[in-house]
Amino acid sequence: MREHNLHVTNTLTRRREKFEPVAPPHVGMYVCGPTVYGDAHLGHAKSYISFDVIVRYLRHLGYDVTYVQNITDVGHLTDDADAGEDKVEKAARAKKVHPMQIAEQFTRRYFEDMDRLNVLRPDISPRASGHIVEQIEHTKRLVERGHAYEANGSVYFDVASWPAYGRLSGRSVEEMQAGARVEVSARAASRVGEKRHPADFALWKRAEPGHIMQWPSPWGAGYPGWHIECTVMGQKYLGETLDIHGGGIENVFPHHEDEIAQAEAATGKPFVRYWLHNNMVTVGGQKMGKSLGNFLTLRDAFAKWPPMVIRLFILQSHYRSPTDFSEEALEAARAGYERLALTVANVEKQMAIFEGQKEMLQSSKLEEDKMLLGLVTQPTSEVIRNAIKQAESSVRTAMENDFDTPGALAAIFDFAHQVNRYVRADGGTFVLQELKDIHDTFSELAGDVLGLKFEAADTQIAGGLVQILIQMRAEARKAKDFKQADAIRDRLAEAGVLVEDTPDGTTWRLK
Repeated sequence: MREHNLHVTNTLTRRREKFEPVAPPHVGMYVCGPTVYGDAHLGHAKSYISFDVIVRYLRHLGYDVTYVQNITDVGHLTDDADAGEDKVEKAARAKKVHPMQIAEQFTRRYFEDMDRLNVLRPDISPRASGHIVEQIEHTKRLVERGHAYEANGSVYFDVASWPAYGRLSGRSVEEMQAGARVEVSARAASRVGEKRHPADFALWKRAEPGHIMQWPSPWGAGYPGWHIECTVMGQKYLGETLDIHGGGIENVFPHHEDEIAQAEAATGKPFVRYWLHNNMVTVGGQKMGKSLGNFLTLRDAFAKWPPMVIRLFILQSHYRSPTDFSEEALEAARAGYERLALTVANVEKQMAIFEGQKEMLQSSKLEEDKMLLGLVTQPTSEVIRNAIKQAESSVRTAMENDFDTPGALAAIFDFAHQVNRYVRADGGTFVLQELKDIHDTFSELAGDVLGLKFEAADTQIAGGLVQILIQMRAEARKAKDFKQADAIRDRLAEAGVLVEDTPDGTTWRLK
């Protein structure tokens, strides 16, 4: 494992601290995953790209990371607390299908979107509905220890039994009581009346008549509260104390606050060493979200910008800072990505030229030719060697400063500038070893650490042309010129491009 000076900002202590896992070189990391009732949007991209980079850098340092990210397919209610409808069940009712069909559909689409963004798959992706037994057992333990109570078939955590409640968010129980939400529906009011304290939260909820997602329990038919799933699944796969727990800043309260209480009240041990929270994507300063109707799904975004452009756009802001969305910002990210891609493409082109000339150069008797090929020891020039060292050092310094991706990107752009300037100044007389060293540097810093992939220029152009034809087809269909629309689809199919029309829009893929 490499020596490092990695410091992270811990939400729990409100300090920047040196990262020291419980049992190095192992790191147990849990991140709150999506509630699968609709397509992922740019806000999800912000969160999961941010934690993807954290996982990548920890592995780059040599840590053995076990990355757990859950799938919430039951229990997340529309008010994000203890009232409202189950989000998955509500979406299922609107489409007249079973809730599990909705969960399956959008889980699959979520991972497809993350794959396109080059987000590494978690090592474990547990589902809330697959861990009902464990959630019931955890709730029983809290009742037995006097930290939870049953009321009319539901079970609530008693915050009065846990004096440390509120330390993550910095809220006092008195503040929570004064600011308790007043619900208007009779059903919600009855639930509030069941609680001993307004801040008490549900561990298990009784199933109302007609509720599809329900299971038997010691307290009657019901389903788990939203918060308990993450505590149970995190501890099942990573142990009683997690090294890192991540999620969006909007989850600090109540979700993560409740996780800490129900975990530590059951075990008596610290639940998480480092709490890391990403900030949100905003639109005109307002949070992007499905509930506000101002979100842009990733699939719609992919129709306008390549996935790597979106990834670069997210990385341009620190994970703890908001990322304000605008088309102008995405276009600026596109220009930046294309500059980097062009540099990498030029290096790969020159490497390909050497490979193509290998036989000729190997048979040459000229020492100069052998040096170009690398058959004779020819060290990388001091200019390039220093540029590589500077890039590696700057990226390391940035990433060890609480995963400062904007600083790391700046170092990579500066390295590309140095490479391009050297090519122009020296007439392009790289030796093969120099090209390999430059390419390895981009692969390690931009690829392995930041997760950026660089497509060949012709691939980018081809994708753009396909998108233009799909847009022309959409305009033809809108004008009811179905003959022209079908002709475009058929010609694309002949070229190996399959166009698929779905309820959520038109997509394409190669045969």
